[in-house]
Amino acid sequence: MQAKRIDRRHWLRQSFTVGLRSSLLYSGISLSALGCKRDRQRQENGPVMLDNEPVLRFPDKVPMRVVNDRPPCLETPWRYYRDDFTPNEAFYVRWHLQSIPTRIDSANWRLKIGGHVQKSLELSLADLRQFEVVQLAAVNQCSGNSRSLFGPRVTGAQWGNGAMGNAMWAGVPLKTLLDKAGIRAGAIDVSFDGLDQGPLASVPDFVKSLPLDIARRPEVLVAYEMNGAPLPILNGFPVRLVVPGYYATYWIKSLSQIIVHEQTYTGYWMTKAYLIPATNNANENPDRLSKSMIPIHQMNVRSFFTMPEELQQVRKNQLVKLAGIAFDGGSGIAKVEISADRGKSWQQTELGKNHGNYSFRRWSALWQNSEEFTKLLENNKATWLVKATNNKGEEQPMESIWNRGGYMRNGVESWSVEVVG
Repeated sequence: MQAKRIDRRHWLRQSFTVGLRSSLLYSGISLSALGCKRDRQRQENGPVMLDNEPVLRFPDKVPMRVVNDRPPCLETPWRYYRDDFTPNEAFYVRWHLQSIPTRIDSANWRLKIGGHVQKSLELSLADLRQFEVVQLAAVNQCSGNSRSLFGPRVTGAQWGNGAMGNAMWAGVPLKTLLDKAGIRAGAIDVSFDGLDQGPLASVPDFVKSLPLDIARRPEVLVAYEMNGAPLPILNGFPVRLVVPGYYATYWIKSLSQIIVHEQTYTGYWMTKAYLIPATNNANENPDRLSKSMIPIHQMNVRSFFTMPEELQQVRKNQLVKLAGIAFDGGSGIAKVEISADRGKSWQQTELGKNHGNYSFRRWSALWQNSEEFTKLLENNKATWLVKATNNKGEEQPMESIWNRGGYMRNGVESWSVEVVG
């Protein structure tokens, strides 16, 4: 599909007051197709794309699948997952409120820290760079990654598998800033607000919170760089919260305010949205919904194929290199296995360089097509499964979970090639 480029000047001029609706219509692309079609097909943008969807190029981004136009939700093309780190220009985009920052004067921007502290702070970007810098590799994954694959279908942004990315983040530990402000006795919660705003005053501000003990973990950062460069504005310039191991809903972009609380924060986005069943792996029955719901938190274990190309042609008896990625919520990947017989037997793969427990972990294996293997072909297609196990012994389920929010999908993934000759 031909990508349409959105000019930076036009994008800034629009400032999303009318969103990208007009530019999409001008391109002859129906907005009704965004995330609404049930028919699926395999394309280069990921293992699964919905049929007939637009691909646009936003400022500082490669052409990406548009999941929503307002606010922008853009999916990473699948080929970029063949590297350890996802390039900034291909890193997926997820905003919640329609009015997002399109221009920020970094010289005048300030990060405000207040609430139940000994002294309130207002820190500039230059101030933050005076602290000792910490670098950390971590996966950022949307809570609803793969939501379009849920059945029965659920509401929400209809992501394929590309609402995730791995980056080397650099910034200041949140704990350092909280200590500088001085946490007063009795503090239990910390909330975070960014610069995005709703179209009406009645729309709840997108504010998330963490328990104080989580917020003070040394790996939680206020980051101003990703992959050695300033954050792209669509990914949270000038700083964003980085909460390794947790879903991206907590990684507040364009962070502007941090408040320490004496009581548990009870804002809309913590008590009404992003809730999961309080069950094993957040699973529930569509006919018997869970009555006990809790805020989403740590990521579960996942793995994917990245090569060969989906439905690539390979010859009989050809040696095929399989490769992919695996990650979890911070325990680290212990092993990744593949199966060519629909899960009856498993072969362990070779793990790549370890960039830390919060990072993608690459895996690879060589597969020789055998006579026995060809007996398993269906319509001349060979299909493998991949399954990851973390260091706590948690492994991906053979069948994907279901919940009403379309969160935390992590079932065993399949990948097929066409066998010829």
